[in-house]
Amino acid sequence: MSPDDRLSFPPGFLWGTATASYQVEGGVHEDGRGGSIWDTFSHTPGKVFHGDTGDVACEQYFRYRDDAALIGSLGLGAYRFSIAWPRIQPDGSGPANQRGLDYYRRLIAALQDNGVQPAVTLYHWDLPQALQDKGGWASRDTCERFAEFSHLVGEALGADVGLWITLNEPWVSAFVGHELGEHAPGIRNTETAVKAAHNLLLAHGKSVRALRSVVRPDAWVGITLNLFPVHPVTASPADAEAAAHVNAYVNRWFLDPALRGSYPAWLHARFREVIGAEFVADGDLEIIRADIDFLGVNFYTTRHVGAAQAPEGHLEGGRGAGAASAVRRPYPWYLGAAEVSPDVPRTAKGWAIEPDGLRELLLWLRAEYGDRPVYVTENGASFADYVRPGGQVCDPERVAYLRRHFIAAHEAIAAGVDLRGYFVWSLLDNFEWADGYSQRFGIVFTDYRTQERIPKASAAFLAQVARDNAVSPLEPS
Repeated sequence: MSPDDRLSFPPGFLWGTATASYQVEGGVHEDGRGGSIWDTFSHTPGKVFHGDTGDVACEQYFRYRDDAALIGSLGLGAYRFSIAWPRIQPDGSGPANQRGLDYYRRLIAALQDNGVQPAVTLYHWDLPQALQDKGGWASRDTCERFAEFSHLVGEALGADVGLWITLNEPWVSAFVGHELGEHAPGIRNTETAVKAAHNLLLAHGKSVRALRSVVRPDAWVGITLNLFPVHPVTASPADAEAAAHVNAYVNRWFLDPALRGSYPAWLHARFREVIGAEFVADGDLEIIRADIDFLGVNFYTTRHVGAAQAPEGHLEGGRGAGAASAVRRPYPWYLGAAEVSPDVPRTAKGWAIEPDGLRELLLWLRAEYGDRPVYVTENGASFADYVRPGGQVCDPERVAYLRRHFIAAHEAIAAGVDLRGYFVWSLLDNFEWADGYSQRFGIVFTDYRTQERIPKASAAFLAQVARDNAVSPLEPS
């Protein structure tokens, strides 16, 4: 295939990779770091697969120079990482711990020495446990503490960082952590989850303002949301209504206030019924609708939704799925909906592989919320990777996965989406939250016994795409 046959991305398109502090850093007792809700959660028996914790993780706290050099050797333009709040404010408030800030100064300097741009996420789920003890995200006071934290970090690092993300996936923080109880802090209460979701958004708005007061003038500030195309499994009115409810729950509940300054009316009313009171104070939505420079999109899969109770003769299947193979998993009762599993290839984590969903999602965002710069801030997949006798890690499934998603991104750009960059999740195999170390998402294999890093075939593939700023539409024969 000639170079002219490749799909080229716009000049200056940013190729990068990503991690999160608790997933890779380790060093949980180093240099004055306080405890986080994930320290507490992972050390609680039965919460994380195999009893795994992030105490050691990938030891990036000690190995950051090597990791920065590795990213640079791949020719990637950016590395998205998060700041561990307990490293900066061990108790969640008060003056900054300079030893914690110094670590991130060193990391940023190492990245820049290797030609890599830092992209900083302020909150990737590791709330200081001291704040959780005072109510956590269900308390409005945590919004003020997050604004204070944002100001401290922005003031210390703002001269060297051009891309800032306030929150990563607040839907997961709020509903997986406070309603389903599957992530820290492990609460199962809808009222608490709704309050947490609102306060996370309020904290985002306050954080944008705090950052803008101290970071360099050309810095961009945004938020990262995990978003999904939502498909009704049939054309029935019941399934269409269920899909609309799920779309409001997983997508619009965060998009609408952040970009429009309002909540989806149906779900807002439903949550008021569940809680028994209004939880939005005057002026909140004006703060939440901060003037962000970009939207970060984390995309992994598509959701196929039907009514919670299927009528007699109703097809319990997604696109291409037969009734016999479908699995119906209910959403929270107030949505009247259930997720249906389509009959398509899956990752090791069980997520359906549907690359067209990325193009669909990006086009839907443009149609619904207008033209705005977008970054894919996470996309990737876990597979059962292993080191071959010769020392190589071949992951053709991940290479194919990434290629197809890059093509979908290119198609969205060709259709008018202002996509500025793409961060592959993740740089390293790491601590995958409640899955512990059982899922390998990295383009670099981590030997957890020795901490050796072994770039996989997918790392070489991403490096080639980044160097060419183009992807071949054809998989090698």
